[in-house]
Amino acid sequence: MPFGPLLRLALACLALHGAGAGVARAAGRPPAAVAPGAEPLITTLQDVSGDSGRTSLTFTLSKAAEARAFLMEQPDRVVVELPEVTFHLPAHAGQRRHGLVASFRHGLFAPGRSRIVVDLAQPAVAHLAVATQGADGSATLTLELTRADRDAFRKAVAANRPALTQPAAGPAKAVEGHDDRRPVIVLDPGHGGVDPGAIAATGAREKEVVFSFADRLRARLEASGRYRVVMTRDHDVFIPLDERVRLARVAKADLFISIHADSIATPRIRGLTVYTGSKQASDAESQHLADRENTADAAAGLQGGETAEAVADILQDLTLRETRGFSHRFARKLVGEVKPVMPLSVKPHRQAGFRVLRAADLPAVLVELGYLSSRKDLDLLTSSEWRDRATGAMVTAIDRFFTTRVAVEGSTLPTP
Repeated sequence: MPFGPLLRLALACLALHGAGAGVARAAGRPPAAVAPGAEPLITTLQDVSGDSGRTSLTFTLSKAAEARAFLMEQPDRVVVELPEVTFHLPAHAGQRRHGLVASFRHGLFAPGRSRIVVDLAQPAVAHLAVATQGADGSATLTLELTRADRDAFRKAVAANRPALTQPAAGPAKAVEGHDDRRPVIVLDPGHGGVDPGAIAATGAREKEVVFSFADRLRARLEASGRYRVVMTRDHDVFIPLDERVRLARVAKADLFISIHADSIATPRIRGLTVYTGSKQASDAESQHLADRENTADAAAGLQGGETAEAVADILQDLTLRETRGFSHRFARKLVGEVKPVMPLSVKPHRQAGFRVLRAADLPAVLVELGYLSSRKDLDLLTSSEWRDRATGAMVTAIDRFFTTRVAVEGSTLPTP
């Protein structure tokens, strides 16, 4: 590692709640097993029908597949787990409330596993059925919801509590090359898979906008030859929040950059903001945003678990202060470099308790590129020309950050 005295700790990955239990009974013929490598295809959302007492969602699959459903509380939701699926649903599918369904989302939860997560408008019990339709092997997947009181719902949650599992790790791994002294940069595109993040009025989804930006930044950093770059996800897959931090540690990161593009109720508010980690948020708006981002695991159907903050007490105060000092320095350099290419928010450098920024031994920032709720920001975020200029400014900020650290620590920056 090219840079000084930061303490590298071997921390065990905390267990995360995940996949469900209880395979649903099929109506008609039992669902067929899916051959390895074969992907059932959900082609359409066939129907959402019913009222606040009883509501059903029906999907069409290219062939029958095993599926299971379980209930979760806080918030109330139903999780439908499937083999890996290619979803071909309209961009706005799941955003409108209907009967007991407040909304739903879908996507890849982990390699080989997809999920549909249904947010409930009121407590309900669920019945899932897969039925073969015709000679072509296509099938319907129907989720029937029946309104229930709170006590009955909690009993159903307990009866179908999912087994304690952890989604498969993302692409990050220990970077090879013991003699390679180049800094390791870990880029963390927010959300992914079953968790779309914010959704613009145009249908643009945060998970896709930020991945496109992060991938462009990765390419520019690698082209410079000065850094080794790791992405916490290299495709549209869900990665739990604490797992993102663990992946950065495995990669022995010198800098962690989480990239987001949120939405806000007031469309006129726009601009880029850089956040550094802190138990105490710098303002109410930052606290609200951190609280919302910290629920990303719940959006994918995970139960809340212990977070990185739970182990912070064992870390030396000196390490924590040093790391946060580096994070603040990078945040200031980043704000200065992106100012000419992106309007900044009223307070462009803020602090809040984002879970992905709670690692005390890892310099880290969370960058909100802008707001998908702002048409002006959205136009920039989806512009290839703007991404080129913005990623160029970020590379310059990274260069200056590491040049400053090298000067302070009395070393030299490795040349490519």
